[in-house]
Amino acid sequence: MDSYTINLTILLALCGALFLLQHLSQPALSPTKKLTTPAPSQWPFLAVYTLAMASDWLQGPYLYSLYHDEHHIPPALISTLFTTGFVAGGVSGSVIGAVADRHGRKAACLVFCAAYALSCALTTTGLVPLLFAGRVLGGLGTSLLFSVFESWMVTDFQVRGLAARGADLGRTFGLMGSLNSGVAIVSGVGSGWLVGWAGTRKAPFVAAGGLLALAAGLIWSLWSENYGETGGKEEVKSGGQKSETKLWAIVSNPKVISLGLASTVFEGSMYLFVFFWTPALRSVQSSSPQDLPYGVIFASFMASTLASSLAFGIVTGRGLVSYTTLLLGILGTSSLCFLLSAQPRSEQSTFWVFCLFEAAVGMYFPCMGYLKGKLIEDGVRAQVYGMLRVPLNIFVVVSLLFTGDGDAFGPVFSVCSGLLIAACGALWAATAN
Repeated sequence: MDSYTINLTILLALCGALFLLQHLSQPALSPTKKLTTPAPSQWPFLAVYTLAMASDWLQGPYLYSLYHDEHHIPPALISTLFTTGFVAGGVSGSVIGAVADRHGRKAACLVFCAAYALSCALTTTGLVPLLFAGRVLGGLGTSLLFSVFESWMVTDFQVRGLAARGADLGRTFGLMGSLNSGVAIVSGVGSGWLVGWAGTRKAPFVAAGGLLALAAGLIWSLWSENYGETGGKEEVKSGGQKSETKLWAIVSNPKVISLGLASTVFEGSMYLFVFFWTPALRSVQSSSPQDLPYGVIFASFMASTLASSLAFGIVTGRGLVSYTTLLLGILGTSSLCFLLSAQPRSEQSTFWVFCLFEAAVGMYFPCMGYLKGKLIEDGVRAQVYGMLRVPLNIFVVVSLLFTGDGDAFGPVFSVCSGLLIAACGALWAATAN
């Protein structure tokens, strides 16, 4: 058994221990703090969410490798491809939320399935113009995935009055994090198996397209449509002005601004990590680049996120720390991880620092989702979520333009470390009062 398989085994054992701890400790919690499972009417959303995230995670371990090792794209052009995706995400993010609020979030989720499936198909071609078209559709899909799905769920939660039926929004976000991490582990191992079975790195992208088709079928048949304040059949002439006033009141709130800054820096750093972790690990590996087990490494990263999302449920369920304090700790830990990764010393130490960052990711998304859900009103939710992704994509694009290729991971990680500390300070200042 090689070292990476041993690492994955250790992380999975940790996940199992935390899962048992979570459920064994549940009876000791107060009735209002129990780690409840979601109400039955949430399962159609969670099933679709799991399929959508699985389609995204299947591509992660082999995207860079497919470009570089199978399509033989030079590193500088790979950087341009990634940049194109983030530009597309930034441009679409500025309008996609408003369109979804007006014309329906269910419809927007169906558009995601179609756009992302086509992106997967184009990524397998190897033709440079089609690869760029695939990245454009991928950027659009990513903006939709991380704005309208969550927006649909929170609105559905409130409209159906699920809190009165025993569901808890914070626990739902925690469960989403655990499901996301679990499916990512399976996707990481599964992508490696698919590549070995098919003999090509294109196989995970084909499988992702199939999952998206299944997700679209479930959305079409099981979801109801919901809108923002000015959407749907009840739109009135004054609705647009009212919505714009509410939108400005929300985005000018110092707490929302600080959350937006934290979101931009953290998620931007995360996307840069996706681009740079492979060359960073290659720079200190003891074997040849072809010997890195990308699927197992990726599964280990996701096991780290699963472990932390399970810990998130325990910590928040017991009321040990507030969501804001937890987010401050996540930002500080992430800053330390990037600082240590800027000058990697050995293959195994670098791997475990990366796992620590992925653990921060596992706690970040349910924590940030809960805070945004409480601060941002329903009528403009998708629009605000989309707007928050615009500076995120600008940050990533500028970073990639200045770095050029994967060998510049050191300066990028150093800058990310400093920005994360700055975001931590801004969030503390905004919430101290």
